[in-house]
Amino acid sequence: MITRLDLDIAARYLRSRRSSRLVSLITLIATGGVTVGVMALIVVMGVMNGLQNDLRDKILIASPHLRILTYGEGLRLEDWAGVRQKVVDHPGVAAVAPFVLTQSLISTNHDYNEGVQVLGIERDTGSMSVTSVARHFIRGDLRFVTTRNDVDGGVVLGRRVAERLAAYPGDKVTMISAAGSKFNAALGAFAPRYWFLEVTGEFETGMYEYDNSYAILPRELAQQFAGLGTAVTGLEVRLADPWKAREIGEELESSLRYPYRALDWQQQNASLFSALKLEKLAMGVVLLLIVIVAAFNIVSTLTMVVTDKTREIGILRAMGLPAASVRRVFVFQGAVIGVIGTLTGTVAGLVVARLVDSRRLIALDPSVYFIDHLPVQVEPLDLLIIVVASITVAVMATVYPARQAAALTPVDAIRHE
Repeated sequence: MITRLDLDIAARYLRSRRSSRLVSLITLIATGGVTVGVMALIVVMGVMNGLQNDLRDKILIASPHLRILTYGEGLRLEDWAGVRQKVVDHPGVAAVAPFVLTQSLISTNHDYNEGVQVLGIERDTGSMSVTSVARHFIRGDLRFVTTRNDVDGGVVLGRRVAERLAAYPGDKVTMISAAGSKFNAALGAFAPRYWFLEVTGEFETGMYEYDNSYAILPRELAQQFAGLGTAVTGLEVRLADPWKAREIGEELESSLRYPYRALDWQQQNASLFSALKLEKLAMGVVLLLIVIVAAFNIVSTLTMVVTDKTREIGILRAMGLPAASVRRVFVFQGAVIGVIGTLTGTVAGLVVARLVDSRRLIALDPSVYFIDHLPVQVEPLDLLIIVVASITVAVMATVYPARQAAALTPVDAIRHE
């Protein structure tokens, strides 16, 4: 067990030889290495967590926790009302709604055409809505109220789509549907059907994929647009706990049986989240090397101290100081460097992470990264692992120099030049 004498000797060795009030330069360098390593680990782990959580939240704005679909050719659910009732009765399910998903070309009667994903959903249902897209409107809402007499209905556009088309609430757009196309004898080909719609709203989720390529129709109109009749593409399900999506999906598949299948939000974006997890692991391992480099600084620092204090160690040993006490002196010295460096790095890392996140200091290209800024979110578990790992590495770095110091014999140490 460490004694007061061990602590006094270790504290003396941490200071400069010329002044007891100044920390030695080599101790500062070793402490700084640990500080930089810990700070980098905290910030980078926070960035990876922030990216994953921010993407998850943005994905769930317009994407449900679960989708009930069918196997076979095409996405078509005929008896959706009966299936919906079975899904609603399942514990853990908060809301269920039918949806239609198809594709289209859209234009504002100019030469420019834009390809969009057409999503047909129920009109605004308030607290019972499956997704939160209704809370992300810039203009208009999901009631699809039209003011023109020369249109087939209303459409809501993502902000980026609307900007490229220069189409805003009240404007008329043309959408082309392959469903309902008729053979034109003069052309010798099938002519697609043109739908004239009024823009009744504009939304911005912050998720590039949605804002850049989604057009939302009321479900009834989307069924006609996609040529589904009374059928829908599938059912969207909102759960009380989104992290149980896979478990509840498997239970619903078992109860509904073939040809129904459940696709949860993690499966829909599996490649993206797998890449983020792998990148987080890789970055953590790489940055942990910084802490290991700092540990080598501690080894070199303590080795230099052992060399510099060899005669003093010999005198202390000759006066009766046991080898175990000498070992504890250097272990404590390295532990102090590790603890101070870790605490300083932790504080600095948390401050930097807070500044980067709150002030959005690092902008991103949303067309590449799906989001427009670099989010940072430090998880308590990650912080605990970083702190424990840093202190552990620092203490382990003291083993070699501490053993070297304890192995010195009094006679050889006093004769050391």
